[in-house]
Order: sequence, then structure tokens, then C-alpha cells
Amino acid sequence: MTVWVLVAVMAAAFMHATWNALIKLGTSKLTSMLILTVVQGGFGLIIALTRPMPDPHVWLWLLASGVFHSAYKLFLAYAYEQGDLSRVYPIARGTAPMVVLVISALFLADKIAGWEYVGIIILGLGILLMARGVFSSGESRKLLPFALGSAMATAGYSIVDGLGAREAGDAVAYVGWLFALDAVFFTPCCLALRGRSVLQANRKAWIMGSIAAVFSYGAYAIAVWAMTVAPIALVAALRETSILFAVLIGAVAFGEKMNLQKGIAAALIVAGVIVTRF
Repeated sequence: MTVWVLVAVMAAAFMHATWNALIKLGTSKLTSMLILTVVQGGFGLIIALTRPMPDPHVWLWLLASGVFHSAYKLFLAYAYEQGDLSRVYPIARGTAPMVVLVISALFLADKIAGWEYVGIIILGLGILLMARGVFSSGESRKLLPFALGSAMATAGYSIVDGLGAREAGDAVAYVGWLFALDAVFFTPCCLALRGRSVLQANRKAWIMGSIAAVFSYGAYAIAVWAMTVAPIALVAALRETSILFAVLIGAVAFGEKMNLQKGIAAALIVAGVIVTRF
């Protein structure tokens, strides 16, 4: 992985943490997520229509991606209704690289060097330590199945999109179509779960959701491009440094508690990133 790819993925990580914080600020997490998805889907469709249409076999990857992304957002919205940003986010994002690593090592052609494995493991330990507080701080454990479900969906779309974008040969078009399909799948799911009340949102909610959509689109477009030029498992792991940004945002913007455990976990995450560069 080159320095420029590393910098781009780190920037995407910051953008990802930011849009999650904006969703957490919303009164209705599912409504906020729906606004993000609809706006993002509109962006995606406009951009996709400026590019050549994908080959027929690429649509299978895109359909699978749309399903995984919709599942990811549903689980994440419900998790944020149960817990803090600094607890939900590490669990939801931290489990995914471990799953991607195992699948990549067993089934994909990507080559991961020894130090990169060590870095990913250190990164994973930091992420797990960051999430440990849910068991010791009296927080709602209802967030766990939703956060873990989000993590599984994240692992799914990371692999599908990394491979799918390579098959497509055009990351820009691929991302545009996947977000358009995500909106098609996600909207009826929200209506089925919450009815028409999920559509009720004021002007502030639409503004916040639209800003979140811009950050989300940019973050994932960078990540998918990076997965076309670098190992999928390594990109997926580096994206999880967004946890460090999320913890800082949680402390500054939401007043969430910072303690020694979180400090050590953050240090492990940074160390993991450094080791992956060896």
C-alpha cells in the first residue's frame, strides 16, 4: 500500500466517523439514516448515469452489495438507539476486519505480509478493548446483537464491493450504482418497520442527513477505490481507525466519558496502523 492510498483511507475514516456522529445526533436514528440513504442514492444515480453501464455479470455484485448495505444501516440505526457512539461504533466497526481477514486469507487471492497480519491483530485488540466497556459500565446490552449484525454486514459488503469493483473496472460507476440500489432496498424496509412515520422529518433533519450523505458517499467511494489497488483486508482494517475519530467526537461533541481504557485502546489502534506500514 502506497503512502497516498494510506492517506486517502485515513481521510475516509474521518469522514465515516463524522457521518455516524451526525446520525447519532438525530432524534430518530432510522429516519436520519433513511434521509442519508435517499440523498446518497440520488447522488449515486446521477453520477452512475454519466458513466458506461456495468457489464451484466457486475450487477450480481451490485445487488448483493445493496442488500448488505441496507442490512448494515438497519442494524446500525437500531444499535444507536440503544447505546453511545463510543460504544456502538467500536463494536460495529471492529469486528468486521477480523471477519474480512479470515475470509481473505482462506478464499481470496490477496497477499497479506507478515507485519500486516500483526498490525491487523494489534488493531483488532485495540478495537475490542474499546468496546469492552459495554460489559463493565452498566450500559444496555441490547446494542450488542445490532452492533454485531452491523459488523457482519460490513464484512459482507467490504468483500463484495472490493471484488465487485475490480470486476467492474470502474469504481466510480460501481459506487454510484450500489448506493442507488441501497436506496431502493432500504426505503421499503424502513416503511415496513416503522410505517409512514419514518418519513416525518423537519428541515434540520434533512440538512443534517444530507451533510451526512456527502460524507458517507465520499468516505466509501475512497474506500472502494482503495480496495481496487490494495489488499481488501488491509484497507478494511485501516478504515477502522475511524474508531479513534469517533471516540474523540464522542468526547468533544457528546460529552461521552473518556478514561484510561479508552486511551489505551486508542493507542493500540494507532500502533496497529503504524505496524501495517512495515
